[in-house]
Amino acid sequence: MTEPKHGIVLGGGWAGMLAAHVLARHLERVTVVERDVLPDGPRHRKGSPQGRHVHVLWSSGARIVDTLLPGMIDQLLDAGARRIGFHQDLVTLTSHGWQHRFPPRQYALMCTRPFTLPPDAAAWLGDYRKDNENLFKEYTAATAPTGEYMAQALFETAGGYALIAESDLSGRYSAARLIHQQGQPTYRIGLWDQRVASDGPLSTPWRALIVGDLATVTQSTFTDDLAPASRVADTSWIRPGPALWTWLAGGKAAGQSLSMQKGYVDYAAQRGWPYVVVDAGWYFDPDQWDVTDPNWPRNSWLPRLVDYARERHVGIQVWIHHRDLDTAEERELWLPTLEKWGVKGVKIDFMDSEAQETLRWYDEILKATADHHLLVNFHGSTIPKGIQRTWPQVMSMEGVNGEEKRTNTPQHLATLPFTRNVIGSMDFTPGAFHRAERPNAGSDAGEVGLSVLYESGIQDLAGTPESYDARPLARRFLEQIPATWDRTRLLTGRPGESAVLARASGSRWFIGGTFTGPAHTAKVPLRLEKGRWLVDLVLDGPDGLVRNATVVRGGQTLSVPVTADGGFAAIACRWRPGLSTCDRT
Repeated sequence: MTEPKHGIVLGGGWAGMLAAHVLARHLERVTVVERDVLPDGPRHRKGSPQGRHVHVLWSSGARIVDTLLPGMIDQLLDAGARRIGFHQDLVTLTSHGWQHRFPPRQYALMCTRPFTLPPDAAAWLGDYRKDNENLFKEYTAATAPTGEYMAQALFETAGGYALIAESDLSGRYSAARLIHQQGQPTYRIGLWDQRVASDGPLSTPWRALIVGDLATVTQSTFTDDLAPASRVADTSWIRPGPALWTWLAGGKAAGQSLSMQKGYVDYAAQRGWPYVVVDAGWYFDPDQWDVTDPNWPRNSWLPRLVDYARERHVGIQVWIHHRDLDTAEERELWLPTLEKWGVKGVKIDFMDSEAQETLRWYDEILKATADHHLLVNFHGSTIPKGIQRTWPQVMSMEGVNGEEKRTNTPQHLATLPFTRNVIGSMDFTPGAFHRAERPNAGSDAGEVGLSVLYESGIQDLAGTPESYDARPLARRFLEQIPATWDRTRLLTGRPGESAVLARASGSRWFIGGTFTGPAHTAKVPLRLEKGRWLVDLVLDGPDGLVRNATVVRGGQTLSVPVTADGGFAAIACRWRPGLSTCDRT
């Protein structure tokens, strides 16, 4: 029998190329039959649709490959592959929740691939900024301009929606952004740092897709589910709730005035709001704005304000610039002092970075604030990528083009519930009725609805007492806002066009809606439990806000008149004969 001299291998993938390599040791010639022209880099091939999947090479396979092709594993790592530990880095959704399913010390080599969408997939993207404060705009996956985008991008395909998210981000790594080339439907991961420092085994953050219909994505808690469990053993001191935020209400003058802050405390106490947030100025040199008084612990009037507020059952939270807490020595001065005075929380501002060095600072400040029983709200910050599960004292984070901005659009308002707010609590600071720059300035009802539509552990209400008193129906509704929500349901909406969410607290459902475009009658499915519900609506009328109570069965459609680029708010409670309001006193 003649020895074979020519071998034929069908397919030029991993298995085919390895087989050809082995055969080439024994045969004179080997031919690989492949329908595609092989690319010169990691590209998807038409003839290999499975190439779009994540590919994993087990540790035993990696050893074999490295034996057959010495140096191949190093080349894969240089090209972007990641060595992962399955026990540490992989969890599986089971009937008992997310669990590790593989034994420790089992390692694999995983090739990182970009996110590739259908070219015509609708895309809602925000240009990347160091503080994550930018507008969301709608494109298609391929036509979005060349640039960098925030890692909170939403896409719609024929099969549903997909939101790119990141979780378990800490100082062991660097924050992600999306990098895109116009004309291509592909989005690559880019990091703030060119190199990530590690003193030992490296566990990277989760990069995840939240996939499903729009309700599944909007109601998802996936980023929190992937994060490590709470590191705060005793959480009895952690109490969310609405706050009267004094920056947009009073500006610089309020930040340096004890008498003005006492007035805000009185107003919050009358409304039943548990907090007042004292913003910038309270520890500045009285003669130099934005200059820290070196003797602030002795000179500050804040202890007197805390005592005054405590007598009225109002807690005080305070603004602090990041520069005053960026060293261990400063933290050891500030945080114990504030705790001693009785301050309930800190709003830390102007980190303006997602570098690994800054994320390590977050690790330190989170542990320190937990040790000193201080609630936290970060502004000028990253976004809460699982941080609120691990450190539950984090009430909210900005990371959003919020009410302070003068550039917001109705489309942006109607995109946030499906993007940024899915990731975690969002300090948009609604309620600034006195600001003419609001994109919904013609709809006070829509502004009221934002207090429900946007979730935040501390809902910083940004209006002036005078603006609330001029709108008693808005004031009444905001007095009813609970400290926390039990569950959330998307009633109707489409990103950039409309959003109506219902959030439950106990037996009551609060509803908030925002719309873009001309005035019309919105059709809102009442996706609540069966039975009769009293729906107590706050709507825009010809001379201001009006109240309209109607009885609707769960599952029926509610007709709601909305103004141009406007919205509405409502409270729904179980109807019974004689009931005319869902208010509680």
